[in-house]
Amino acid sequence: MPVRRQPRPAAGVTSHVWPSGGRHLWPSGGTSAVQSHAQGHLVYAASGVLTVHTDGGTSIVPANRVAWTPAEFTHYHRAHGDTDMRILFLAPSLARLVPDHPAVFLASDLAREVLLALTGPRNYDDAAPGYSRSARSRLLRVLVDELREADEQPLQLPEPRDDRLQAIARVLHETPADGATLAELGKAIGASTRTLSRLFRDELGMTFYEWRTQLRIYHALVLLAEGHDATRTAYACGWANPSSFIAAFTHIVGTTPGRYRAGRRTTAP
Repeated sequence: MPVRRQPRPAAGVTSHVWPSGGRHLWPSGGTSAVQSHAQGHLVYAASGVLTVHTDGGTSIVPANRVAWTPAEFTHYHRAHGDTDMRILFLAPSLARLVPDHPAVFLASDLAREVLLALTGPRNYDDAAPGYSRSARSRLLRVLVDELREADEQPLQLPEPRDDRLQAIARVLHETPADGATLAELGKAIGASTRTLSRLFRDELGMTFYEWRTQLRIYHALVLLAEGHDATRTAYACGWANPSSFIAAFTHIVGTTPGRYRAGRRTTAP
């Protein structure tokens, strides 16, 4: 979760890197080194699911989302399912137009196509005709304009810092289907419901139940990326039935689990 856990870089990564971006083909479970950059960057998963981990929490990046990490933010990436990760660095003149904190945006069809174009073979294959500097600048401005029109998405899972909240987070990350109430979890760690509720609000900006739903959606996206169906995913992540899972997933992610899985099978350039 937070960057201080220092993951090991994964073996078997195929990468193409150039000054303004890159494309990394990660095997499932692949994890980057902990790093920071002088320029802020956008990441997009053309296939698979990405998570971007900072000290503040985890940004979840499924197929229809784009994650933004500002300059100098220490972070690392993790791939869930075989993942085609695209990355674009933004010059300061464009970076000032987007938030100064890590964020996730809904990717419009236009934003997706621009991202794929700016990170596809034309950028690293000598046999393919490349973009001129002026064409690239115009495409980047279109992309940033699209993101500015999009709302930030609720796919950021804040990382608790309080020891008591961290204890609860460990339990629920290990067993997301655990249906214990906050009172029951508090009893196990020696904290009152009132104290824990206040900590969730003050430290994470959401209620315990909102945070647990975000955590379950995170695990659901991982399981779907690994090929599990909606029914298995629903029960593994703590929903009483597939219907309630589909409703929650659709509300947060913006599409049904079935459509989401189908969309993951498309091939990107």
